[in-house]
Amino acid sequence: MRGYQSITDLSPSPPPDEDLGELERWESMAIEAVGQVIEFWGFKRNQGRVWALLYLRGESFSAAEVESILRLSKGGVSMLLRDLERWKVISRVRHAGSSAWRYEAESELLQMVVRVIEERESGFVARIRSDLADAKRLASERPFLSSDRMGRLQKMAGLAEQCERALKVFVKTAKLDVGCILSVFTKVARPKA
Repeated sequence: MRGYQSITDLSPSPPPDEDLGELERWESMAIEAVGQVIEFWGFKRNQGRVWALLYLRGESFSAAEVESILRLSKGGVSMLLRDLERWKVISRVRHAGSSAWRYEAESELLQMVVRVIEERESGFVARIRSDLADAKRLASERPFLSSDRMGRLQKMAGLAEQCERALKVFVKTAKLDVGCILSVFTKVARPKA
């Protein structure tokens, strides 16, 4: 299955009753910082916290271990892990000789960001661009719409088009050039004759 793998060369998982300990202060600070950034981007704070724990520790954990370390509910962790798998920022693994699923973080940060942008932001920007193109078409049918208002609408539509292009280039090259986006703000709409 896609997103699942079997690990045969790793040591067995710790016994379920083994105390995994408290997060160290630096770990807690880093995990919370990632959670805040993820929340700012419109995702769930705990999605960021779970991913950050898995990434920082660099090893796989069971759902129960994630619950214990981050002090989250069983149901909450189950939903978080499912969401993170769907975004392909974590994957399920199984240790040799164990039937329990464990989870590990995507370690290629740039690939992870590109995937999320491609799936989420690109679709959003495309919808905005389409809506603004429709608004521009409707506005052009208005007989007495001032050229100033039409020019402002054209700038908005131009910005959406440039954002869409920049995201497409970023997804292909993993390099983001905001120069094209900023150029929209420097162009002055010329009044219609």
